Amino acid sequence: MGRLAGVAGAALALLAGLAAEGAAQPQDGRFGFGRPAAPDEIAAWDIDVMPDGAGLPEGSGTAGSGAPVYAAQCAVCHGPAGEGGVADRLVGYDPESTPPFGPRYEAWRAGRDDVAFSVGNYWPYATTLFDYIRRAMPSDAPGTLAPDEVYGLVAWILAENGIIAADAVMNAGTLPAVEMPARDVFVPQER
Repeated sequence: MGRLAGVAGAALALLAGLAAEGAAQPQDGRFGFGRPAAPDEIAAWDIDVMPDGAGLPEGSGTAGSGAPVYAAQCAVCHGPAGEGGVADRLVGYDPESTPPFGPRYEAWRAGRDDVAFSVGNYWPYATTLFDYIRRAMPSDAPGTLAPDEVYGLVAWILAENGIIAADAVMNAGTLPAVEMPARDVFVPQER
């Protein structure tokens, strides 16, 4: 028992010493490590894209340039044609049979089976699609796609949903002009 008491006493003494050291207030609002981020470092992480296209980078892509990127980076999770798999469906918008989303959805559904959300029937802005892909995809290596690859992927997804022509070029000027089918029925959360 004496040996255990000695170890416990030493541990308590060490903790008391550490607590006394830590009791001092940090100087300059820091805790003795790190440094303020430089403006260029902040700008590198400030990559959000707004619905009007503010924040979109230079570059461009088409459905044709996006198809091989999709096959290599996306199909394993989202299915070969965007039909869904272990990850969400991306393609499936049909203006004749796809329901409205937002406040009119429940009335439309009335007795029908629930409908999976897809880019074509849910996303309100094409720029949001670009922003999401650039930040979060592919899921095993987010943020690794070049702007041209992201523009190509967005073009491929939009073309597969019948929202843009297959030969349309997506870039910082054309992408914000895309009218998404759900734009007027999407209800943003005001939290």
